[in-house]
Amino acid sequence: MIMPIIGGKTAGQEKILRNRSLIDIDITPALADRLQKTFGEALTPEQGVTRIIADVRTRGDAALLDWTRKLDRVDLQTVAVSQDEIDAAYAETPIAVRESLELAASRVRAFHEKQKPKSWLDWNGQGALGQKIIPLARVGVYVPGGTAPLPSSLLMSSIPAQVAGVREIIVATPPMKTGHIQIATLAAAKIVGVSRVYAMGGAQSIAALAFGTETVARVDKIVGAGGLFTTLAKRQVFGAVGIDGLYGPTETLLIADDSANPAWCAADMLAQAEHDELATSILITTSQSLANQVAENLESQISNLSRRDIIAKSLAGQGAIIVVENLDEAMELGNAFAPEHMCLLVRDPWNWVGKVENAGGVFVGEWTNEALGDYVIGPSHVMPTAGTARFSSALNVNDFVKITSVFSVSAAEARELGGTAATLAEAEGLTAHANAIKRRMTKDG
Repeated sequence: MIMPIIGGKTAGQEKILRNRSLIDIDITPALADRLQKTFGEALTPEQGVTRIIADVRTRGDAALLDWTRKLDRVDLQTVAVSQDEIDAAYAETPIAVRESLELAASRVRAFHEKQKPKSWLDWNGQGALGQKIIPLARVGVYVPGGTAPLPSSLLMSSIPAQVAGVREIIVATPPMKTGHIQIATLAAAKIVGVSRVYAMGGAQSIAALAFGTETVARVDKIVGAGGLFTTLAKRQVFGAVGIDGLYGPTETLLIADDSANPAWCAADMLAQAEHDELATSILITTSQSLANQVAENLESQISNLSRRDIIAKSLAGQGAIIVVENLDEAMELGNAFAPEHMCLLVRDPWNWVGKVENAGGVFVGEWTNEALGDYVIGPSHVMPTAGTARFSSALNVNDFVKITSVFSVSAAEARELGGTAATLAEAEGLTAHANAIKRRMTKDG
C-alpha cells in the first residue's frame, strides 16, 4: 500500500498538522552535504542564502554568473535572453502548445479583469476624501524551472500584473543545462509580451531582482513560487523590495463523501504528488469504502505515470487518507490544515463552500479538478501554502497596485476638526502637532 488509511479526526490531525512552518527547516543529511559542497563549510540554508545575496549586491553580474555556474552548472556569458531567442522559441513551439497557451492566457486575463480596483474621490461640499490606485512600475516574476518547466506559472503571475497596469514585467527563470530557457516558457513570455527575460534562478536571481546588477534592473516587487533557496531569499530581501508571499511545496486536500468517484480522487492525488517529492496530497472522507477504493486506485494508476518515483516519495512522505465521522469534521480538519487547494468532491458541493474558512482556492465539484485549475480555468494558480491561507490570498491584481489615500479639507473643516485633533495630539505629548493644528484655527495663524 502506498499510504496507510488513518481512522478518526484526532489521528488525522496528528498526521497532517505537524511540521507546517516555513520558518523551521529540516536540514536533511543530503541538504547538509549539498550546502557543505556549495559553500565549503557547514552552513544553514539561511546562512547560505545570506552569503549569495551579499555577493550579488557587492559584485553584481559577476557574482550572478558565478553562482549560476556553481548552482545550476551552466556557464553563461550573460543572463539576458534576447528577443531573437524568444521569437525563435515561439516559432519552434508546437502549434497545439502555442494555441493552448493563448487560450489559457485569455481565460486568466478575463478572470483578473474583473478584479481591477478603482480610484475614487468623495466630495462632501467642503473638502474631499478618496484613494488613488497606482500600478507598480516594475515587477519581477519568478518562474520555477527545476524538475519541470512551468510556462503556465509565467502566465499566472504576469497577466494579473499586466491587468493591474504594471509598466515593466521582468521574468527570471533557471536555465537548462544547455544554457537556454525551455521553449514553451519563452513562447509564453512572447504571448504575454513581458518586458525582459533573464536566465537565472535561485537566491541569486532574487538578489539581482531586489538590488539590481549591471544587466538586471531593480524591481519594486517579486512574485512567484520557487524552491527553498528562492523562498528564503524572498524573505531576506523583503523590505528592500515587496514580495507576494512565501511558498512551500504545493498541496491539495480533497474532501469527499461516498458519492465521489474513487478513480478521480486517486488521479487528483497523483497529479498533485507529481510536482515534487515534498508535495502534499490528502484525502479526507466520510466513507471507509471510498478510502479503500482510492488506495487501490493509487496503486493501480501510479505504474503508468512518467514521474512515478517522485509521486511515490511524495505520497509516502506527506500523503494521507483520513476517514472521519461526518462532513463537518472533514471541513473542520480541512480548515485547520488551510490548504493551497481545497477540493469539494461531495453531494451538493455549493452547500459547503460557505464552510470554507482557510484555503488558497476552492474547487467546487468533481469536474473542477485542481489540475485543470493549474492551466485554464482562470484564477492564478499562485496560492498560499504551508498554512498561510489562514492570513493570505491567491495572487491577484491587488498584489500589483498601491493604494494612496487622498485628503482635502476646507478652512471651515480644518477649524471644525482642529479642536479634537489638537486635544488628541496633546494627549500623546506631541505639542508640535498641536501647534500646527491650532495655527490654522485662528485668524492670526
